[in-house]
Amino acid sequence: MSDRSSITLRARYPGALEDDGVRRTVESTAHAIGERTGVAIERVAMDADSVTVALGTHKLGAVGFAAELRRLTERWYAHKHEGESLWGSTDDEQGEW
Repeated sequence: MSDRSSITLRARYPGALEDDGVRRTVESTAHAIGERTGVAIERVAMDADSVTVALGTHKLGAVGFAAELRRLTERWYAHKHEGESLWGSTDDEQGEW
C-alpha cells in the first residue's frame, strides 16, 4: 500500500480564495509542484477560505509540499496585492497553516 496524506492551508482572511484567479493560481501551483517533485496529486479541493490537497506521499513529504505551496503562492499573492498576505503567518491566532 502506498503512502497517502493531505494538507490544508487556511487563508489569512475569510473569502480570500473566492477570486477565480487566485483559485486557479493556487491549484496550478500545486500541480506544478507535484510534477516537479514527482508527488502524485490525488485531489485539490478549495472553498472560500482554504485549500486541501490529497497527495500520494508520506506525511513528511506532505509537510514539504505544503511549505512549498505556501511559499510560492504567498510570494505571488503579495506581489499582486501590494504586499498583502494570502496565508498569513503560522503565529496567527488560529495557530494553523
